[in-house]
Amino acid sequence: MGIWTDAFIAPAEPSLLSREAFGRLVVDLARERVVRTPWTLIAGKLCVNASLNWGSVSGQARWDRPALSTLLRSDEVPEEFQDNDPPPWGHSHEQARLLARGDAILDVLPALQQAPYGDEDVAVVFDCLDFGNRAIVDYFRFEDHRTMLVCFALARPQNRPLATNDCWEPGGPVHPVRTCVVHTFKHATEDGAVPPIVSVAARHFGTALVSGETWG
Repeated sequence: MGIWTDAFIAPAEPSLLSREAFGRLVVDLARERVVRTPWTLIAGKLCVNASLNWGSVSGQARWDRPALSTLLRSDEVPEEFQDNDPPPWGHSHEQARLLARGDAILDVLPALQQAPYGDEDVAVVFDCLDFGNRAIVDYFRFEDHRTMLVCFALARPQNRPLATNDCWEPGGPVHPVRTCVVHTFKHATEDGAVPPIVSVAARHFGTALVSGETWG
């Protein structure tokens, strides 16, 4: 059956890449065949711990294909199910506008120039990992187009747990992030960060990298 997992990789220090450097990271992920386009650009108030495929505005942008300028919001949680636990153990509260979408990866660069980079949380959402890449295929058990990937550039640091089930009690070690890459998957044949993602991340973040997973 498998369990859905969201995995992240980030610099050891919670630094925000420059707008231009973030654009190069996004472009390289596509050029190195780590991800497949189309891409979608969103900006607003994002939660780096929101489950990508289940309730995040990134997931809404990927799966619902809303029109440009659509304001995306987290689903309302009934009062009886609300809690005060921080995400991922508690509910995420996101609100972001869809700024741009495209198939050609270089078109993301002028779109980023118009984004409120550094003032609001910004994310570039890719539809899925590229299973035409042998290194991707070797890591995962089979081709799965639900494996979306998101590049985050956060206005302020947020904490990602290093290893936790989102159904557990809150706690455990966390890592502060501003720029990071998060992807989701259900089945894998290996443990640890995905090598082709590490390769691109190290080029842009430096070799001092931190990775972790949230599942449940």
